[in-house]
Amino acid sequence: MIGHISIQCDDIDASRNFYDAVLRPLGGQILIETGDVFGYGTTQPEFFLGRHVTGDGFRESHIAFGAPSRSAVEEFFAAAVSTGAEVLHEPRLWPEYHPAYFAAFVRDPDGNNVEAGCLTE
Repeated sequence: MIGHISIQCDDIDASRNFYDAVLRPLGGQILIETGDVFGYGTTQPEFFLGRHVTGDGFRESHIAFGAPSRSAVEEFFAAAVSTGAEVLHEPRLWPEYHPAYFAAFVRDPDGNNVEAGCLTE
């Protein structure tokens, strides 16, 4: 149902470094780059970063990326930690969401809650 999502970043370089690192284990990479806009995806751009240019203040977003496996969730988490991301929740099962849901949560450089999760055993 969602074609793509775009977020604005205060420090585009820090955000690009963070998302380059955490999306790689999920199969994501930059597929389009136009100035300060970067479009990530696996086969087509689905997630975009851009420089913060509209609105005042900060409103936290929650962004959940699908992972192909539990090991990819763990790699996502390790990549996030290596960039200095704040840990919200280490990788674990979340039976309150689904008996087999495995996910990790971190903060991106702008303070957004970023998750990677999967429903595989």
